[in-house]
Amino acid sequence: MSTQTAQSVLDRHYLEIRCELLNLAASLDRIDHADGAEATHSDERMKLIAEGLKIVSGDGPNRAEQLQLLFSDPYVEGWNRK
Repeated sequence: MSTQTAQSVLDRHYLEIRCELLNLAASLDRIDHADGAEATHSDERMKLIAEGLKIVSGDGPNRAEQLQLLFSDPYVEGWNRK
């Protein structure tokens, strides 16, 4: 079995990552420049986005899992029963 090096993964995905970061920054800029931007400062979704950015910029191998958990609803026992 051949393993990938971190350098080869970075080489392969760098442009895609850069594009996604630019898209994220542009989306946040659009919010900041829109009318009523101040109201979004207390919006729970913006707080989740800020927390997500902390997760993404942190260290560790489980950032995707942490983000998924951050944006997921808590499990409710019996949710699929009447």
